[in-house]
Amino acid sequence: MNALKTRFAPAPTGHLHVGGARTALFNFLLARQAGGTFLLRIEDTDRSRHDEAAIAKILDDLRWLGIEWDEGIEVGGPSGPYRQSERLELYSQHIERLLEAGRAYCAFETAEELDAMRERARAGGGGFRYARPDPVPTPADAEQARAAGRPVVVRFLCPGEDVSIHDEAFGDVTVPATEMEDFIIRKADGWPTFHLANAVDDALMGVNLVCRGQEFLGQTWR
Repeated sequence: MNALKTRFAPAPTGHLHVGGARTALFNFLLARQAGGTFLLRIEDTDRSRHDEAAIAKILDDLRWLGIEWDEGIEVGGPSGPYRQSERLELYSQHIERLLEAGRAYCAFETAEELDAMRERARAGGGGFRYARPDPVPTPADAEQARAAGRPVVVRFLCPGEDVSIHDEAFGDVTVPATEMEDFIIRKADGWPTFHLANAVDDALMGVNLVCRGQEFLGQTWR
């Protein structure tokens, strides 16, 4: 079995809050207890809320708490760079592989069209879940939409079956296919979403234990 490797991956959108500090501390202590590696990665793909100055503040706060990382931003390591904004080409390669394999597709609804879908769902008394286009748009369709000025995103094509996840605290958790939807992995501005970049980085950096708040459990299937 590989040595334990945990991570803390904050988004630099402001100050480190107490919940984030708790998560960092738990991951740091788990790695230390097991003689493993604690990694620090900066997840700065949310450009609308990005605060460059927040990065230094977060690092200072972690060090003030006595949390030192073995691999990651400023200290380096075998899997860098450790800022997601410096890994964009890597994410693009993985997105293209998903598109070529038929595991993802381009979509180009406008914000107004998506709002109308949500309104129809509310009027029908149900929650909104994105409905996959039938047929799924082709690359040629996406190019035509882009040329027409429509926002083109890439969505992951969900498998259409229940997904089971093993959680060390809650055991096996099953998410029914009816609760899943084809989620966005590349935004219209070309940047990857958290769901894509986070999964790619954890896999390539060898992270094998993720400790985070319970509120994320329902989104782990993504």
